[in-house]
Amino acid sequence: KAREYIAGAADGAERMQRLIADLLAFSRVGTRGGVFAPADLNALLNDALNNLQTSVKESGAKITSDPLPSLPVDDTQIVQLFQNLIGNAIKFHSERTPEIHVGVSKEKERWLFWVRDNGIGIEPQYAGRIFQIFQRLHSRKHYPGTGIGLAICKKIVERHGGEIRVESQPAHGSTFYFSIPDISAKKEHVS
Repeated sequence: KAREYIAGAADGAERMQRLIADLLAFSRVGTRGGVFAPADLNALLNDALNNLQTSVKESGAKITSDPLPSLPVDDTQIVQLFQNLIGNAIKFHSERTPEIHVGVSKEKERWLFWVRDNGIGIEPQYAGRIFQIFQRLHSRKHYPGTGIGLAICKKIVERHGGEIRVESQPAHGSTFYFSIPDISAKKEHVS
């Protein structure tokens, strides 16, 4: 009985530590964000993939990407954005090997990025809810986490002047779209 109680207390303390760390990360997106500087998003994606190296190897995930542009961004936050979205794609995989693609297209005054997976997907009615802090669609027992990761993604994208959304169907994977304004297009428009 004593071992059971100690294990329960240790598990609770570990979850609380993760929650506090995630809450700090969430609160710092706007208050302690870095300066926006030109960055090669290919390099930032590689940094995110290096951080996810263990998860990628354990799951056997196949990750591909389009050539990404260089944009003025907060590089640390964009690494975190890629890491959260790809990490979720790995975590919420089905019985199939995770296949994840990071895509991009240039639109009028913005760049549209997406992270597409072949995972478990979500019901369309939850598409907006998942970006709210502490919102979880699955129990901690089946999928660990604090329910803050996508709220952080939303805050990062909004800090960069963009929007984030998801398109998904259960058992057919998910595609997370986010945009970043093309500052050079706006400058050309003004001149």
